[in-house]
Amino acid sequence: MAELTALESLIEMGFPRGRAEKALALTGNQGIEAAMDWLMEHEDDPDVDEPLETPVSHILGREPTSSEQVVHEGSGSAAGESKPILTEEERQEQTKRMLELVAQKQREREEREEREALEREKQRRRQGQELSVARQKLQEDEMRRAAEERRREKAEELAARQRVREKIERDKAERAKKYGGSVGSRSSPPATDPGPVPSSPSQEPPTKREYDQCRIQVRLPDGTSLTQTFRAREQLAAVRLYVELHRGEEPGQDQDPVQLLSGFPRRAFSEADMERPLQELGLVPSAVLIVAKKCPS
Repeated sequence: MAELTALESLIEMGFPRGRAEKALALTGNQGIEAAMDWLMEHEDDPDVDEPLETPVSHILGREPTSSEQVVHEGSGSAAGESKPILTEEERQEQTKRMLELVAQKQREREEREEREALEREKQRRRQGQELSVARQKLQEDEMRRAAEERRREKAEELAARQRVREKIERDKAERAKKYGGSVGSRSSPPATDPGPVPSSPSQEPPTKREYDQCRIQVRLPDGTSLTQTFRAREQLAAVRLYVELHRGEEPGQDQDPVQLLSGFPRRAFSEADMERPLQELGLVPSAVLIVAKKCPS
């Protein structure tokens, strides 16, 4: 099919003349199908109706010679004179084929857009599932820490009771040894040689307690607060992650980054502080932190 016939066919299909000429020129006059592919891909371009400034010969990669220009002009006029005239039935058949091709291209485009939308939905659901898994893991960690805390407190209580019992037994043994008898049947010491007055049990000097747990209360910007127990050796980043997962944002929404502050003494924790343990930051055994929205840098 000659170039002029392809141009007329595109115009009959409803494409503007300038847009059809531009499509044929940019596809190197390779036929109606190539021009239609270009038109379907670039129909939303803002400059699709702007005239083509670059000559066709430049697009094809070379400058035409003077002889080629003469031959092209002569052949163009000859082709215009000897252009075959299509009958009405042939014209309708050609138009029908072109419309079917346009419909096929439109269906392919709709299918491609549907696949892209489906892929975006899968990505959104995958992100939601990852957030749900993170929440579940955090809840499991909280339950595990609470169980460990109960076991530790119970073990400390049992150990304290055992120490008291052992101390009582030692005191009984010492008194029995000093008075020469059992504690239940102590005899009075001789008047001539009174025994030494038993001294009160020596009190052990208080020792500084080492805490392995830290209770953090976090005050949110809306006035509510969160309270959670962490390990003393956990990093401050764990507290920030807990706040970001429990501050009431809906899943899938963009969350503003937060910054943690201490009330007294006033201090704003930096990104370097996030890698430091709570014990090193002076937050053990308990502390109150304030959440402020972090300004984007």
